Amino acid sequence: MFPSVFRHCTDVLCCVIFIVVILGYIALGILAWVHGDPRKVVYPTDSSGQFCGQKDTINENKTILFYFNILKCASPIVLINLQCPTTQLCVSKCPDRFATYIDMQGSYRHNKSYWEYYRQFCKPVIRDEDCPSMIIPSRPFLKRCFPDFSTKNGILTVANQTTFKDGRGKTRNVTDLREAANGINNVLDARSVGMKIFEDYASSWHWILIGLFIAMIVSLLFLVLLRFTAGVLFWIFILGVIGIIGYGIWHCYWEYDHLQGTPGSDLTIYDIGFQTDFRVYLQLRQTWLAFMIILCIVEVFIILMLIFLRNRIRIAIALLQEGSRAIGYIMSTLFYPIITFVLIAICISYWAVTAVFLSTSGEPVYKVMANQTLCKYANLTCDPETFNTTNVTKLCVGAQCTFAFYGGESFYHKYIFIFQLSNAFVFLWLVNFAIALGQCTLAGAFASYYWAFRKPADIPPCPLFSSFGRAIRYHTGSLAFGSLILAIVQLIRIILEYLDHKLKGTQNSFTRFLLCCLKCCFWCLEKFIKFINRNAYIMIAIYGKNFCTSAKEAFFLLMRNVVRIPVFTQETPTLNYYWVPLLTVIIGSYLIAHGFFSVYAMCVDTLFLCFCKY
Repeated sequence: MFPSVFRHCTDVLCCVIFIVVILGYIALGILAWVHGDPRKVVYPTDSSGQFCGQKDTINENKTILFYFNILKCASPIVLINLQCPTTQLCVSKCPDRFATYIDMQGSYRHNKSYWEYYRQFCKPVIRDEDCPSMIIPSRPFLKRCFPDFSTKNGILTVANQTTFKDGRGKTRNVTDLREAANGINNVLDARSVGMKIFEDYASSWHWILIGLFIAMIVSLLFLVLLRFTAGVLFWIFILGVIGIIGYGIWHCYWEYDHLQGTPGSDLTIYDIGFQTDFRVYLQLRQTWLAFMIILCIVEVFIILMLIFLRNRIRIAIALLQEGSRAIGYIMSTLFYPIITFVLIAICISYWAVTAVFLSTSGEPVYKVMANQTLCKYANLTCDPETFNTTNVTKLCVGAQCTFAFYGGESFYHKYIFIFQLSNAFVFLWLVNFAIALGQCTLAGAFASYYWAFRKPADIPPCPLFSSFGRAIRYHTGSLAFGSLILAIVQLIRIILEYLDHKLKGTQNSFTRFLLCCLKCCFWCLEKFIKFINRNAYIMIAIYGKNFCTSAKEAFFLLMRNVVRIPVFTQETPTLNYYWVPLLTVIIGSYLIAHGFFSVYAMCVDTLFLCFCKY
């Protein structure tokens, strides 16, 4: 009989906090929706803060962003982030020829068509500073004009030319753009590959579906057959491990004997000291002797475990077979991972949308862009409507008030980073809760199978649905509590990774060592908490107690049966790239098998704890 019939709500305080946090998360999403503007991501923005290609504006037919002097943009990343210190203008098409402003002025009296072409890359009010000093043959990418680079006989060219005029009377080499060219060509190549991959998917989608369907059938059949083949597979695995280690012992002995008489092979590891090249140690007989001794110890240890734990191995095999039988009676559990997947997909979507709206919140911020390096007003905020009436243009000749980024000085804009951090934290909490809900639901369903006296007659109807209802009705607080602990650790790990990325290149050896230790410790802590949580959720599903009590009982129950744990625990059309459908089927098959076997692993873990308890 199921050991816990009369249940009550557990960890109510945490349940209330969890509901309040969800309501606050919804409020944060609404706030981001009100202040955010995803057009700032979709459309590039010119120096006046206007979107390129936006309907019902003067730039409706000008969908591409043009840079007056692309040489000032050190890398493609700067271009994409709109931080290039040059005037930016929305245009309908990119330049297709080399030309300079000086040449256009000289040829105007002879042929006005040259000027008519050049002026489309100038501001509407044409002054000398309102036109680019030069234009370069370009092509649009990410709705921005990038130089049309190509390689001819190993030489970098633009429109088959290796030099160009910079508009200031100098002839420059195309290699001056090499830093930008390298990154741009890689991205353009990636775009080409992406298009070909899309074509391959369109041509082979039905074969991919057939492959995934076969993977699902094979995984299902394997689970069903485990009740008959678990013992055979277990012993094949064990004998395989013993055989591999035995081969390793023989190979170490062969290397040890083969190096006899080789000059320098009789030196000790202490004699040569620390070496960064590990191959140096493989030339020593002492190294292979040490490997052989270690493998012999491991081999003897495994054989002794098999001898002294043979009865418990039989119990483990029986549990594996019983797990397959339980899934056979409750087939609906195999499809529960789809619910978990949907819940996680909703969390990811909400987090991503909220993050985009938060990142695009704010009003246009304009800053002074000066050609003079000693201009004291450079990078200061300015107002484009009143900028020409100030003294800045007089003190800093050629200075302009251009769009820099989106921001603001209000309370909301000052705490955008905190809101983003909160968005990430609640996202982690919700994802872990969705996983915890799935584990508790499956554990409750399989526990109802274990405690059924006559199987399948005494198995309650709809055990999966009943277990899901119990988890939501009584144990939301407990699941939220365990998920909260895990989310805090994961957030700390993310912060450590962020600090490591930011401090890379500037940190000393001690800082690197400290960060490495902290990352390692919190990685281990996360794995330990996941292990404790998983077993705590099983105890919650069975006995209906709160999280702390369940975690404590699960931990001590496992410790009393620690010897059993290692014995028991298991976790043709024509195409551009033939690896595309093949890799998709491989990854998809892995995910399908992982979904099925995660259910199987949860089943076996539940049966194991039920068995250990009684």
